[in-house]
Amino acid sequence: MCPRSLASLLLAHGLALGAGSAWAARASGAAPSAATAPAPATEAADDALLRQLIAETAAAQVKAMDPAWQEAQRDCAGLVRFAYKSAFATLRPAKGRAPLFLDHQGRPADFADAEALITKSFVPLGRDDDARRALRSGDLLAFRSERGEGEVVWHLMLALVPAPGTEARVIYHPGEAGARVRTGALSALERKAPREWRPLPDNPEFLGFFRYRPFTPSTNGALP
Repeated sequence: MCPRSLASLLLAHGLALGAGSAWAARASGAAPSAATAPAPATEAADDALLRQLIAETAAAQVKAMDPAWQEAQRDCAGLVRFAYKSAFATLRPAKGRAPLFLDHQGRPADFADAEALITKSFVPLGRDDDARRALRSGDLLAFRSERGEGEVVWHLMLALVPAPGTEARVIYHPGEAGARVRTGALSALERKAPREWRPLPDNPEFLGFFRYRPFTPSTNGALP
């Protein structure tokens, strides 16, 4: 079911939800079609809406995971892929039908693991307070932890920022099979999370905040 905040957001942009909407179709397990997808505004005008829909899609998984999100893909990177793909399918269906990410070789792909997402499809905003203040819905927090015997663990969290200057939240899947999606205030994460998962500049395992490349003007709005 669509969260109340998302319904209000769409209504504010003239995209009312109904039984025939693409979002409602997805919530019931049906695939959105070109005939039912809402007509997007110009890309510049609807970037904020797209970002918020990405974050709200991820947040909706906290209450109940969408059956369309394949169980085998339920991990931190899978949540990012699902949220982005679902939001693009609703607001920019033509782009949503094409691969949104790049794989490790830089080729367009629907699947990209956490490392590939961060290194190929997202760009760093930084690790300091300025980067934190620049955080917007749909941005990512990334971590890289080295374990024994050469094991490297990557972890992603997705940001939800209702409006600039408001309290940011994080949404993430912890990665274990059968685990539920979790959410909490970014400030609480900074204080209470295990040390390796705290998004603080003095944590060497925190890689920083990242933004989807097409949302970054310096990249000319496209993946390389």
